[in-house]
Amino acid sequence: MKEIKAFTIIVFLLLAFSLKSYSQQVKLINIDQLQERMKAGKDSTYVVNFWATWCAPCIKELPHFEKLGAEYKAEKLAVLLVSVDFKSKLTSAVVPFVKRKNLKNQVFLLNESNPQEYIDRIDPSWSGSIPATLFIKGDKRKFIESELTYEQLLTEYKKL
Repeated sequence: MKEIKAFTIIVFLLLAFSLKSYSQQVKLINIDQLQERMKAGKDSTYVVNFWATWCAPCIKELPHFEKLGAEYKAEKLAVLLVSVDFKSKLTSAVVPFVKRKNLKNQVFLLNESNPQEYIDRIDPSWSGSIPATLFIKGDKRKFIESELTYEQLLTEYKKL
């Protein structure tokens, strides 16, 4: 009986820890929360990439953001990966994708129903196409609406 109880406890703990880390990887965020998140770290540099699981150029450049985040983690750099997939795809597409790709940077799913509203608030020049990346340091902002190579990403980051 003790063996069954111990086994049950171990299985429960393994599930609890795996679900906790699994759910921590992708959080729903709305545009107001995203903007507050970026305002809160005035002394940090933010590289915010907008992407989707169905976007081939987005998937191609994601490793560049992972590399940047890893190489400059000692600096005050926050790389935020913001998926624009539909909220209904969170558990069926986004979370499995993040787990499969073993993404280490913070990943969010943008929880907004009106794309044009959040697009305009991110950058008025944004047509809405992805991938798109926003660089922020203090009052400096740069928005790029195209796929980036690692060299381009690093250059833009260092310019700030």
